Amino acid sequence: MKKALLVTRVSGFIPQHEMNNVKILQKMGYEIHYATNLNNVVYGKDNSRLDNTGIITHQVDFVRSPFSKDVIKAYIQLKQLMLAEEFDLIHCHMPMSGVITRLAAQKTRKSSGRDVPVLYTAHGFHFCTGAPLKDWIYYPVERFLARYTDRLILINREDFKRAQKFKVRGKTEYVPGVGVSISKNIIKYDKKQEYIQKIIGKKISPETKVLVSIGELSKRKNHQLLIDMMADLKDMDIICIIGGTGEEKILLHNKIKELHLEEKVFLAGYIEDVPAMLHASDCFVLPSFREGLPVVVMEAMSAGLPIIAGRIRGVTDLVKDMEGGYLVKSFEPVDFAVKARKLFTDREEKSYVIRKRMGKWNQERVKKFSKNIVEKRMEDIYKSIDGYINSNKL
Repeated sequence: MKKALLVTRVSGFIPQHEMNNVKILQKMGYEIHYATNLNNVVYGKDNSRLDNTGIITHQVDFVRSPFSKDVIKAYIQLKQLMLAEEFDLIHCHMPMSGVITRLAAQKTRKSSGRDVPVLYTAHGFHFCTGAPLKDWIYYPVERFLARYTDRLILINREDFKRAQKFKVRGKTEYVPGVGVSISKNIIKYDKKQEYIQKIIGKKISPETKVLVSIGELSKRKNHQLLIDMMADLKDMDIICIIGGTGEEKILLHNKIKELHLEEKVFLAGYIEDVPAMLHASDCFVLPSFREGLPVVVMEAMSAGLPIIAGRIRGVTDLVKDMEGGYLVKSFEPVDFAVKARKLFTDREEKSYVIRKRMGKWNQERVKKFSKNIVEKRMEDIYKSIDGYINSNKL
């Protein structure tokens, strides 16, 4: 049986975003192996979602910092795994694991004499328009590693355009994200109050509007902006629910307490049923500094929600300002608050019509990023690799 190795720095990424690719490869006759740091689960609460998937796991001690001494340890572990298992295809994700995997694969090619194809999906380059100068140190790294990459897969238009300048070993491919399930209708959640009470532990009135933001609690996701924004919206009957886990949890908790927003902003932790949360909400807010092509925004669009987000790469692929929501030029909390007020004015009938129109626009727009479209693109890419594995025509 042919073997495919999938690699991510943190555990949970594959069951969260890549199970469709797993199924495609399994259907093509591949045994799936997954190399990751099983002790660092970011997507999900544990590794139980890997049970009964047929995926064989391998512990690799990946770390986030490129300056850690443990980077060499992860490189050696991965190289030894490649030599021992003799994989027929390797597909890596995430920046650090993408770097280490391609270096280890190239070294293994030389030592084993087996020319194993390597795919890398960049879920958003660190370097992008508007990114700080320090993030551009990754540009020469990615440009160099392109020579070891048989399929460089980009998920947004800006990255795809920039990658055209790289000398890729094989081909550069555009795929519109990881795919999203499409809702046929805007569902009115008939148990909204009951569901929200379950999430935040408090009752809300039928008139209370719910803003939601879901994502890792990290500096890049910029959830502090939401708390400052809500301080500016104290006079309105609006609450904000932040779903996710991460290193900034305590910082955010303290900021909520400091600004006396305990009745306005709620940290909900990891949300298992994202569609239910979205259907119980009135608007999705994304304050991130940087994204690739945010899945949760696509899910919110599919649920028929208007979007308030920064005018950043990836988001501009998805949402058109004034049509599917509001794209804010700055990361000033007051500017986000202004957009929220536009969606939830005292003239409820007019603002409801605007939200409904934006929600319908989003549902139509997000069809271009559906699972069916992405699965077809990935199947074509995998088959192009599979057909040439023994021909040296990657």
